[in-house]
Amino acid sequence: MQMMTRNVLLEADLEEDDDEDGDIVLENFEQMIIPNFGSLENQQDFQTPEFEEFNGKSDSLFFNDGQRRIDFVLVYEDESKKETNKKGTNEKQKRKRQAYENNLICQGLQLEATRSVLDDKLVFVKVHAPWEVLCTYAEVMHIKLPLKPNDLKTRSSAFGTLNWFTKVLQVDESIIKPEQEFFTAPFEKNRMNDFYILDRDSFFNPATRSRIVYFILSRVKYQVMNNVAKFGINRLVNSGIYKAAFPLHDCTFGCQSEDPSCPNERYLLYREWAHPRSIYKKQPLDLIRKYYGEKIGIYFAWLGYYTQMLLLAAVVGVACFLYGYFNQENCTWSKEVCNPDIGGQIIMCPQCDKLCPFWQLNITCESSKKLCIFDSFGTLVFAVFMGVWVTLFLEFWKRRQAELEYEWDTVELQQEEQPRPEYEAQCTHVVINEITQEEERIPFTTCGKCIRVTLCASAVFFWKAREGLIPLHRVQSTCKITPQISAATERERECTFTKRRCSGQ
Repeated sequence: MQMMTRNVLLEADLEEDDDEDGDIVLENFEQMIIPNFGSLENQQDFQTPEFEEFNGKSDSLFFNDGQRRIDFVLVYEDESKKETNKKGTNEKQKRKRQAYENNLICQGLQLEATRSVLDDKLVFVKVHAPWEVLCTYAEVMHIKLPLKPNDLKTRSSAFGTLNWFTKVLQVDESIIKPEQEFFTAPFEKNRMNDFYILDRDSFFNPATRSRIVYFILSRVKYQVMNNVAKFGINRLVNSGIYKAAFPLHDCTFGCQSEDPSCPNERYLLYREWAHPRSIYKKQPLDLIRKYYGEKIGIYFAWLGYYTQMLLLAAVVGVACFLYGYFNQENCTWSKEVCNPDIGGQIIMCPQCDKLCPFWQLNITCESSKKLCIFDSFGTLVFAVFMGVWVTLFLEFWKRRQAELEYEWDTVELQQEEQPRPEYEAQCTHVVINEITQEEERIPFTTCGKCIRVTLCASAVFFWKAREGLIPLHRVQSTCKITPQISAATERERECTFTKRRCSGQ
């Protein structure tokens, strides 16, 4: 294992730093780090992941030992194989990356590096969160986890008698089994025995594991200089130290995995949801939520519900269109245009000055009929219907959303979400929340808020004061353009007189 002393990083920090990473004061940043597994100051040497050869299993989701699951992947380009530049940027990036990986290991994550078989310059760092880390951060993030199975009976639907008709639209339960419902609660390590833990490997689903690991990756520092820390995987990716950072999918979606340890949820989603032959079926929302998480699940729930409601609007729209199409011959003003005694007797002025001739109004007969298709009584009905449809859609979706929030235990999801680490690092003041009676950190005090409000109000009053000069300028401008307006009015009168003469002819 490669080792590098801590003094090397500190010397690198004193060099010219030309990257675009943000600077955060370290004393604020320490409030975000959870020192359960040590810190950089407690380590005398930097630890880097061990390199392992590719095991030949392209759809494997585990380390080479086949036991530890891959929760996240970091990709970087080997600095020793890059083109050397004058400023020594490659060496600086290498030191930052090694410091970051060392801190990940100090936070309890396990790393394993594998070189790409297609491009030997790319290195994939596989990240695994062990059980202790998952439990610790699940408690910090207030993640709801199952306590025991839900034994409450589900109320039957009022449309139960139509199940035989809608059965063809349902997901085949023999292929995608319904998810078991649980009573859930925010996880606590000291009450671990109260939770429904049958298997530690499956207690945290892949979406939750990736969420926890990303929470750690976005808050681990990689550089400290003059009491200022730089941190987060997003900044490392933006500065080019890492090429990418992402969680892994399951096996390939086109066929089932040959590896028995690899789940086939992605394959099931493709077969029963994303495939064109399943376009008429309902979405397997529980499986989508399990695989992608609640946010993606609620999005596709809204999209599916919106599409279903649009079917009704589409039917009414087609009906209104057909009404206009079949009644275009009965349109009153179209009849007048097509009538030789009315439209044929109206002579229209030329559309240009020299080459265009006079023309009769009834030559626009076909165009007027086509216009009646869309400008008919059906269009008025459709406009009124869409106003009612929008209201019904919003109200019914609120009902459906409340059902999903109850079923998925996301009623308090917004309150449980953690703030962004960049925002947390700038919060230097503590206040008591009047509702929860808990401490919250804010970026400025009441005095600072008053200063900001005063500056904004001063800017508003300044521009309002300037608007008092506008009427005077308007009067002066009106006086200047009055002769031009008079000339334009005279030309308009002449044009109107000419049109009347043309119509009389």
